[in-house]
Parts: sequence; structure tokens; C-alpha cells
Amino acid sequence: MQRGMNKAVIITVKTRLQEMIHKYNTPEQAKFYIEHMGADFSDYLTEHENYTRAVEQVKTAAEKYARVQLADRAFLPDMLFGRDDIVIAVGRDGLVANIMKYLDGQSLIGINPDTKRWDGVLLPFEPGQTEAVLKKVTAKSHSTKTVTLAKAQTFDGQVLYAVNDLFIGQSSHISARYDLTVNSRTENQSSSGIIISTGLGSTGWYKSVITQAQQLSKLFGTDQPVFSPMPWDEKKLLYIVREPFPGKFTQAELVCGALTENDTFTVTSKMPENGVIFSDGMENDRLSFDAGARVTVSIAEKTGQLVV
Repeated sequence: MQRGMNKAVIITVKTRLQEMIHKYNTPEQAKFYIEHMGADFSDYLTEHENYTRAVEQVKTAAEKYARVQLADRAFLPDMLFGRDDIVIAVGRDGLVANIMKYLDGQSLIGINPDTKRWDGVLLPFEPGQTEAVLKKVTAKSHSTKTVTLAKAQTFDGQVLYAVNDLFIGQSSHISARYDLTVNSRTENQSSSGIIISTGLGSTGWYKSVITQAQQLSKLFGTDQPVFSPMPWDEKKLLYIVREPFPGKFTQAELVCGALTENDTFTVTSKMPENGVIFSDGMENDRLSFDAGARVTVSIAEKTGQLVV
């Protein structure tokens, strides 16, 4: 396949320095604020320099194999990806999740721009490996790891996908009110919201809730729940209701469990305002979930494909 027939989309993020300059208008003002707070401005500079150098290295390598488009993560909700696009994430692990839910089978390459700074669980490659990886991807001789996604679909047809987890609840810190139906059983609940996790996300937000439960079990001298992360491609979702409150009109027994392709999971909002559904921490790309709205959560019909 000729270079002109390939298209590589490189997704980037703003560095901390760029965010600070955006907020305080100039590098000098950003430096003054950071140092005034007792932080090390040189660390911001080093991180920025390493990141911009990595992006340029990836871009230069990609131009040998494809037409290149650079885009910031902020534009993801409005982007349209071609069926054969090669998508490259240059950033932290969370960027891979942010991108993957907008794809539909396209190959996603995760590049760790600063291996001394980021763990890179979802970033198996370094900038210097970009050319070798693209050579395999364009020749269709690469390997991928399949990732199961979650899907939230409202009863008016809106859809939101999740690579790590879905959150259903209030946008503020007040209690979320809703009816939760799992298969044929329904509860009227008041809680801090519901987390529905994929296998990939089972080591993230879901794990933090399990860790809290383990420590509470230790405090009360009871058996601690055993945590075992799911494989990324397992056709199963895990749900947890955060801080459920049992009262005269609310129940708290349907608070955790696993969902397979044969299970149904529906939530009906009782929140007059500020009810939301978002995924993978991207609160700016969310569905409104106010009183009367209903959403069904299930295993998505599409999967993510991470190049390994």
C-alpha cells in the first residue's frame, strides 16, 4: 500500500505547562504562579520539552508511511475516523481509553512519550519504535489486543461507549436518586452514583472502591473481599453502587455484581436536575440524565483493538 493511501491520526494532549500558560496568559506569569506555590517550574519545562520532542519524533516517523493529521484530545467527541485510519496516542494511559471509545475497529497505537515519568500500561511503545510499528501496521502484519467496551443507551436513542468505566449519577456531590433494575429485580436507590466497569477498567476506579471495602472489612473484623482483575477481552461488566443509603423509601441490596451478555441493567432517573452519564473520566462528553430518563447498560457490540 502506498504512503498516500494511508492516514495516521496522532492524538495529543496539552502539557501541564501549556495548561498553565492558557490559564495565566504568558510563560512568565505561569512561572511566577508555580514558584509562588512552592513548586519546581523546571519540572514543568522538562515535561513539556520531553513531550513535544516525542510528538515530533512520532510525527516524523509517521510521515514516511502515511498522511498525518495532528489533533488535540479536546476535539475527540467531534472527530470522524476513517475505517482504515491508523490512530496513534501520544500521552498517558488515560488517553488510550479516551480515544478507543470513539473508534470502531481501527488499530490504536499507544506511544509512551516519557518512560521515566509514566508507567505506560496501555502504551507499549516508545517514540523511537514508531517507524517499526507503523511498518507492520501498514503491512497488516501487526498483532492487537482486544478490549471489551461497555455501552450506555438511553431510551431516546443516545449512545455512549466506555473503555474503562461508565458513571451514572449526579454531577455534584449530592445524592443521586433513581430506580435500578437488574434483570427482573428493581430497587429505589439513593447513592453517590453507579460505576460500571469493563475488564480494562477493573484495575481503575472499580479497584479503588474494592480497596475501600477491603479496609472497612478489616476495621470490622470480617472477611475481606478478594479482588481479581478481569482480562481485557472478557465479555463481562462489573457494577458497584457507591455509598448506597438504606432508608424508609430506599433499598440497598442491589449494590454490586457482574453482568454478562444475557443480563439486563436499566437505570431510571429520579433527579430533577444535574443527572449525568459519562465515561472514562470525560465529563465534558456526557449525556443528561434527569427525571424520567432511562438508560440501559450492556456489553458493546464493538471492541477496541490496541496494537501490541
